[in-house]
Amino acid sequence: MAIVEINIIPLGTKTPSVSKYVGRALKALRQEKNIKYELTSMGTTLEGDLDELLRIVKKMHESTFGDDIKRVVTTVRIDDRRDQPSSTSSKTGSALRELGY
Repeated sequence: MAIVEINIIPLGTKTPSVSKYVGRALKALRQEKNIKYELTSMGTTLEGDLDELLRIVKKMHESTFGDDIKRVVTTVRIDDRRDQPSSTSSKTGSALRELGY
C-alpha cells in the first residue's frame, strides 16, 4: 500500500483564499470508493494502491481548473513501502512511540 501526499495550488485567484478551489479537488476525491484520506491544513494524504492513487491525484488536479483558473501547481510526495504494510496511522504511531507517548 502506498501513501501519497498531495498539495494543490491554483494560481491567478482573485483573493489570497484558495479554499473554494481546494473544495473542488476534495469533491472529486469524495467520489472515490475505498480510498482512505486525511485532509490537513497543508495538503491531503491518501492511502491505497499506487496506480489508483495516481489516477485520483490527476482527477483532483484537473478538477481545480475552471473558467476562473487557468494554471494549477500540484505537488505530490509518494511513500511506497513494499517490505511491510504501511499506513499514515502506523507511521505517526511509530514516531510517537519513539517520543514515549
